[in-house]
Order: sequence, then C-alpha cells, then structure tokens
Amino acid sequence: MYKWLLFDADDTLLDFKLGEKRAITATFESVGLPTDDVVIETYSRINDNLWKMLERGEVTKDRLKVLRFEQFCEHYVFDLDGAMLADAYVENLKKQTVLLDGAEEVCRALYGKYKMYIITNGIEAVQKARFGGCAIKDYFEKCYISDAIGVAKPKKGFFDAVAADIPGFDKSQALIIGDSLTSDIKGGVEYGIDTCWLNPKGKEVPEGMNITYVIKDIRDVLEILE
Repeated sequence: MYKWLLFDADDTLLDFKLGEKRAITATFESVGLPTDDVVIETYSRINDNLWKMLERGEVTKDRLKVLRFEQFCEHYVFDLDGAMLADAYVENLKKQTVLLDGAEEVCRALYGKYKMYIITNGIEAVQKARFGGCAIKDYFEKCYISDAIGVAKPKKGFFDAVAADIPGFDKSQALIIGDSLTSDIKGGVEYGIDTCWLNPKGKEVPEGMNITYVIKDIRDVLEILE
C-alpha cells in the first residue's frame, strides 16, 4: 500500500526532550545559571510556545532562536545576552543524538522495504549535525528541514517541496509518522497524505481531524505496515 514513509525527527525518532535538557543544562552551567528541573521546564515551556507560533506564521525562525532566551531571561530577571545564550545552546544541541526507545529497531525492520525520509521543522545546522551523528542516518534517503526549504510544517509549501524532490512521489502511497498534531498530522491531513500519530500519552483524538492511525509506541508502526 505504501511506498514512501515520511518520519518526523524530534520526539518521533530522536529523543528531543532528553537532548534539550542536556543541551540547556550545559548552556546554563557555562554561564553560572541554575539548572534545576523547574528552570529547565520554564525554558521548555517558552520554547514550545514559540515553536507553535512559528507553525502559525507568527514569528520567524531566526527571531525564535534568540527570543526564547530573551523571554527566559526576562522571566527570571537574568542580565544575560539572549543571542549569546542562543549560540551556545545551538552548539550544545548539535551533540544530542539519543534515539527514542524502539526507533532503531523500527528503522532497521523497514529498511529496504520502503523509501524513508525525515521531515523536520528544526534548525538546519542543528538537525544536520544531530541526524548525521545518530545510529539511524543510513536508513534514510534524505532529510528535509524546514529551515532549508524556507517553509515550516504544516504549511502546504513544505510538503510541496518534499513531494517535488522525491522521485516519482505519489501522496496516495505515502504515510507521515509523527508526534505533533499541529505540524506533522495537521500538515499531512490537509495535504492529503495518510497520517500516523505517535501518541504515547493517550491524548484524546481531536474531533474532526481525520487521522489514519493512532499509535502509542513507535514499534506499533510495524504492525500497521505488515
């Protein structure tokens, strides 16, 4: 049924939450900031909100990179340069290549049976470094990064660029696999590509969103495709 599998990267295959925590901890430690769970959760909340704004077209990628640290410093009244923190964080995040449990197993099992691609909204330099250093990189034909394309998921332009670049691509024979309702799943549904929502916490499926499959573990993809 399917020939092409389009995988999201962060929190679908790569453990972004762990990578983010490690990168933020290293960044904050380098300038003497506290690194307890509350502080890191505060940064993560600010960052998540800004990425949702990016998906809605309310902030640019370049502005997001610095604004998250400016807002964080404003929240805690830290007298630090947001741009400096942003640069340090990017360098630390590039080193984070930890995979989610089951990700390598799934990619190994599917390799050779499907053409597999990464579709991600991440920052180009970061995603290239992380994906290039992880254990599953050789299973994928190519990694499509919104930063390089110039359009972010869920916008049609992102999927137009991916579809145009993949040889012989037919969206009726493709499946998007991702954890984000607002980027991966919304984008796929609106573009007419089947979607598989990785929903490990068992969140309620939004009414009216025509999701093809809902799974709790990335390994459940194997049952769907078999």
